[in-house]
Amino acid sequence: MSTLMPHKYEQIDFSHLKKLTGISEDQLAVHFGLYAGYVANTNKCNQLVAELAAAGKTGTPEWAEINRRLGWEYNGMRLHEYYFGNLTAGGRGKPGAKFTAAVEKTFGSVDKWKEDFIACGTMRGIGWVIAYYDETVGVVSNQFIAEHDMGHPAGFKPIVVMDVWEHAFMVDYKPADKKKYIEAFFANLDWDTVDSRI
Repeated sequence: MSTLMPHKYEQIDFSHLKKLTGISEDQLAVHFGLYAGYVANTNKCNQLVAELAAAGKTGTPEWAEINRRLGWEYNGMRLHEYYFGNLTAGGRGKPGAKFTAAVEKTFGSVDKWKEDFIACGTMRGIGWVIAYYDETVGVVSNQFIAEHDMGHPAGFKPIVVMDVWEHAFMVDYKPADKKKYIEAFFANLDWDTVDSRI
Protein backbone atom coordinates (compact mmCIF):
# COMPACT_ATOMS: atom_id res chain seq x y z
CA MET A 1 0.00 0.00 0.00
CA SER A 2 1.52 3.33 -1.13
CA THR A 3 1.40 6.51 0.92
CA LEU A 4 2.24 9.24 -1.56
CA MET A 5 2.44 12.75 -0.15
CA PRO A 6 1.61 15.00 -3.12
CA HIS A 7 3.19 18.44 -3.21
CA LYS A 8 0.66 21.28 -3.30
CA TYR A 9 1.64 23.83 -5.94
CA GLU A 10 0.85 27.50 -5.40
CA GLN A 11 -0.05 29.91 -8.15
CA ILE A 12 2.68 32.52 -8.70
CA ASP A 13 1.41 36.09 -8.58
CA PHE A 14 2.18 37.76 -11.90
CA SER A 15 -0.08 40.77 -11.26
CA HIS A 16 2.96 43.05 -11.60
CA LEU A 17 2.68 42.49 -15.37
CA LYS A 18 0.74 45.66 -16.05
CA LYS A 19 1.12 48.11 -18.91
CA LEU A 20 2.79 45.63 -21.22
CA THR A 21 3.44 46.98 -24.69
CA GLY A 22 0.82 45.52 -27.03
CA ILE A 23 -0.61 43.02 -24.52
CA SER A 24 -3.64 44.36 -22.66
CA GLU A 25 -4.60 43.77 -19.06
CA ASP A 26 -7.83 42.15 -20.32
CA GLN A 27 -5.70 39.68 -22.31
CA LEU A 28 -3.54 39.00 -19.25
CA ALA A 29 -6.61 38.45 -17.05
CA VAL A 30 -7.85 35.73 -19.41
CA HIS A 31 -4.39 34.17 -19.54
CA PHE A 32 -3.91 34.28 -15.76
CA GLY A 33 -7.23 32.47 -15.37
CA LEU A 34 -6.04 29.70 -17.68
CA TYR A 35 -2.78 29.43 -15.72
CA ALA A 36 -4.76 29.20 -12.44
CA GLY A 37 -6.61 26.23 -13.93
CA TYR A 38 -3.34 24.44 -14.67
CA VAL A 39 -2.17 24.93 -11.09
CA ALA A 40 -5.50 23.70 -9.69
CA ASN A 41 -5.59 20.68 -12.02
CA THR A 42 -1.97 19.77 -11.26
CA ASN A 43 -2.88 19.64 -7.58
CA LYS A 44 -6.09 17.73 -8.27
CA CYS A 45 -4.31 15.11 -10.42
CA ASN A 46 -1.53 14.69 -7.83
CA GLN A 47 -4.15 14.17 -5.12
CA LEU A 48 -6.13 11.65 -7.18
CA VAL A 49 -2.97 9.66 -8.04
CA ALA A 50 -2.09 9.56 -4.32
CA GLU A 51 -5.61 8.44 -3.35
CA LEU A 52 -5.65 5.69 -5.97
CA ALA A 53 -2.19 4.52 -4.90
CA ALA A 54 -3.30 4.46 -1.25
CA ALA A 55 -6.29 2.33 -2.29
CA GLY A 56 -3.98 -0.15 -4.02
CA LYS A 57 -5.20 0.86 -7.48
CA THR A 58 -1.89 1.57 -9.19
CA GLY A 59 -1.81 0.05 -12.65
CA THR A 60 -5.55 0.52 -13.17
CA PRO A 61 -6.76 2.37 -16.27
CA GLU A 62 -8.02 5.22 -14.07
CA TRP A 63 -4.65 5.61 -12.29
CA ALA A 64 -2.76 5.40 -15.62
CA GLU A 65 -4.93 8.00 -17.32
CA ILE A 66 -4.66 10.48 -14.46
CA ASN A 67 -0.87 10.00 -14.48
CA ARG A 68 -0.82 10.81 -18.21
CA ARG A 69 -3.03 13.83 -17.64
CA LEU A 70 -0.69 15.04 -14.90
CA GLY A 71 2.05 15.63 -17.50
CA TRP A 72 -0.29 17.88 -19.50
CA GLU A 73 -1.41 19.89 -16.46
CA TYR A 74 2.05 20.13 -14.89
CA ASN A 75 3.75 21.30 -18.10
CA GLY A 76 0.90 23.73 -18.78
CA MET A 77 1.50 25.21 -15.33
CA ARG A 78 5.28 25.34 -15.62
CA LEU A 79 5.44 26.66 -19.20
CA HIS A 80 3.10 29.51 -18.27
CA GLU A 81 5.40 30.33 -15.36
CA TYR A 82 8.37 30.48 -17.73
CA TYR A 83 6.34 32.58 -20.17
CA PHE A 84 5.08 35.14 -17.67
CA GLY A 85 8.46 35.06 -15.94
CA ASN A 86 10.29 36.23 -19.05
CA LEU A 87 8.03 39.28 -19.54
CA THR A 88 8.23 42.76 -18.04
CA ALA A 89 6.57 46.03 -19.07
CA GLY A 90 8.57 47.61 -21.86
CA GLY A 91 11.21 44.87 -21.73
CA ARG A 92 14.46 45.01 -19.80
CA GLY A 93 18.10 44.86 -20.69
CA LYS A 94 19.55 43.42 -23.86
CA PRO A 95 20.77 39.96 -24.80
CA GLY A 96 23.45 39.08 -22.25
CA ALA A 97 26.90 37.66 -22.85
CA LYS A 98 25.97 34.03 -22.08
CA PHE A 99 22.89 34.09 -24.30
CA THR A 100 24.73 35.89 -27.10
CA ALA A 101 27.62 33.41 -27.04
CA ALA A 102 25.23 30.44 -27.18
CA VAL A 103 23.10 31.79 -30.06
CA GLU A 104 26.15 32.94 -32.03
CA LYS A 105 27.47 29.39 -31.81
CA THR A 106 24.25 28.12 -33.39
CA PHE A 107 22.85 30.94 -35.51
CA GLY A 108 25.80 33.26 -36.07
CA SER A 109 24.10 36.28 -34.44
CA VAL A 110 21.29 37.31 -32.10
CA ASP A 111 19.44 38.82 -35.08
CA LYS A 112 19.55 35.49 -36.96
CA TRP A 113 18.35 33.66 -33.83
CA LYS A 114 15.46 36.12 -33.43
CA GLU A 115 14.55 35.75 -37.11
CA ASP A 116 14.38 31.97 -36.68
CA PHE A 117 12.42 32.25 -33.38
CA ILE A 118 9.86 34.54 -35.04
CA ALA A 119 9.60 32.15 -38.01
CA CYS A 120 8.78 29.34 -35.57
CA GLY A 121 6.18 31.55 -33.88
CA THR A 122 4.40 32.44 -37.10
CA MET A 123 4.01 28.82 -38.19
CA ARG A 124 0.41 27.70 -38.46
CA GLY A 125 -0.74 25.73 -35.48
CA ILE A 126 -1.12 25.91 -31.75
CA GLY A 127 1.57 25.60 -29.16
CA TRP A 128 4.72 27.14 -27.82
CA VAL A 129 7.96 28.45 -29.22
CA ILE A 130 10.84 27.72 -26.88
CA ALA A 131 14.49 28.61 -27.23
CA TYR A 132 16.19 25.73 -25.44
CA TYR A 133 19.74 25.71 -24.18
CA ASP A 134 21.60 22.44 -24.69
CA GLU A 135 24.07 22.46 -21.81
CA THR A 136 26.02 19.49 -23.14
CA VAL A 137 27.33 21.44 -26.15
CA GLY A 138 26.45 25.04 -25.22
CA VAL A 139 24.08 25.84 -28.08
CA VAL A 140 20.53 27.20 -28.40
CA SER A 141 17.81 25.44 -30.38
CA ASN A 142 14.45 27.01 -31.28
CA GLN A 143 11.63 24.47 -31.08
CA PHE A 144 7.92 24.62 -31.90
CA ILE A 145 6.14 22.48 -29.30
CA ALA A 146 2.49 21.76 -30.13
CA GLU A 147 1.38 20.00 -26.94
CA HIS A 148 2.52 20.75 -23.40
CA ASP A 149 3.44 17.18 -22.61
CA MET A 150 5.17 16.11 -25.84
CA GLY A 151 8.15 17.09 -27.92
CA HIS A 152 10.40 18.68 -25.32
CA PRO A 153 14.03 17.71 -26.01
CA ALA A 154 15.43 15.75 -23.06
CA GLY A 155 18.00 17.63 -21.00
CA PHE A 156 17.46 20.96 -22.79
CA LYS A 157 16.71 24.00 -20.62
CA PRO A 158 13.96 26.46 -21.63
CA ILE A 159 15.43 29.97 -21.73
CA VAL A 160 12.94 31.98 -23.85
CA VAL A 161 9.34 30.76 -23.73
CA MET A 162 6.58 32.26 -25.90
CA ASP A 163 3.00 31.05 -25.77
CA VAL A 164 1.49 30.98 -29.27
CA TRP A 165 -1.76 29.26 -28.38
CA GLU A 166 -4.60 31.55 -29.45
CA HIS A 167 -5.61 32.17 -25.83
CA ALA A 168 -2.36 34.16 -25.45
CA PHE A 169 -3.38 36.84 -27.96
CA MET A 170 -7.02 36.52 -29.15
CA VAL A 171 -8.32 39.33 -26.94
CA ASP A 172 -5.86 41.76 -28.54
CA TYR A 173 -5.16 40.28 -31.99
CA LYS A 174 -6.89 38.23 -34.67
CA PRO A 175 -5.27 34.90 -35.60
CA ALA A 176 -4.00 36.48 -38.82
CA ASP A 177 -2.21 39.12 -36.70
CA LYS A 178 -0.10 36.66 -34.72
CA LYS A 179 3.06 38.44 -35.89
CA LYS A 180 1.90 41.65 -34.14
CA TYR A 181 1.53 39.65 -30.92
CA ILE A 182 5.06 38.28 -31.39
CA GLU A 183 6.34 41.85 -31.79
CA ALA A 184 4.58 42.74 -28.52
CA PHE A 185 6.15 39.71 -26.85
CA PHE A 186 9.63 40.88 -27.85
CA ALA A 187 8.85 44.45 -26.77
CA ASN A 188 8.29 43.08 -23.25
CA LEU A 189 11.01 40.44 -23.11
CA ASP A 190 13.09 40.51 -19.94
CA TRP A 191 16.60 39.78 -21.23
CA ASP A 192 17.99 39.73 -17.69
CA THR A 193 15.74 36.76 -16.90
CA VAL A 194 16.63 35.06 -20.18
CA ASP A 195 20.35 35.34 -19.47
CA SER A 196 19.89 34.07 -15.90
CA ARG A 197 18.36 30.84 -17.25
CA ILE A 198 21.57 29.80 -18.97
